Amino acid sequence: MHAPLYDVLEIKRVLEVVLLTTQEPLSVADLRKLFEEQLSADTIRRVLDELRSDWDGRGVQLVQVASGWRFQSRSEYQIYLDRLSPQRPPKYSRAVLETLAIIAYRQPATRGDIEDIRGVTVSSGVLKALETRGWIEVVGHREVPGRPALYATTRSFLDDLGLRSLEELPPLEDLGTLVDPGDGGTLPLSGLATSESASHDAGDPPRQP
Repeated sequence: MHAPLYDVLEIKRVLEVVLLTTQEPLSVADLRKLFEEQLSADTIRRVLDELRSDWDGRGVQLVQVASGWRFQSRSEYQIYLDRLSPQRPPKYSRAVLETLAIIAYRQPATRGDIEDIRGVTVSSGVLKALETRGWIEVVGHREVPGRPALYATTRSFLDDLGLRSLEELPPLEDLGTLVDPGDGGTLPLSGLATSESASHDAGDPPRQP
């Protein structure tokens, strides 16, 4: 019986180095490719869980998001990281965030669905901004006259929110923390749950009846 090529400690060190030096999340399938000896997905997951425990209580943590595993700083230390960079994180307008929230919680949704909830016409620029950011994509077309595009959120959207799946979406109100305070502060998203929200953004014309 030949000895295994890798012991658990060595596997853990390899995963740690790779995940600490890679920008994007890595899936278990990606991580298996690191080893010449065939390692099962369960073995990789078990070592990842051990590695996550090893980093408990430190300023950096190992997390699982939609696209895989990654190291990231704990949110309470973001204020210190921000002091190193004069660049402010991107902020989005009320119209963009309301549209994103509707797609996230009602997907797949058409432009008409979004307009019905918001009560205003959704400009092409709003949808383009979200597509360019990589947060939404067209996943099909509704089989009605005109075959409008159906929009859904992407893995990148979940990754950026630190989520593994849509089931982990935060309360609607939390999405509003991304909005620039200069844009009006709190988002009026609470009505989304009942589809009765009809807020009007300065950048959106009222929807024609």
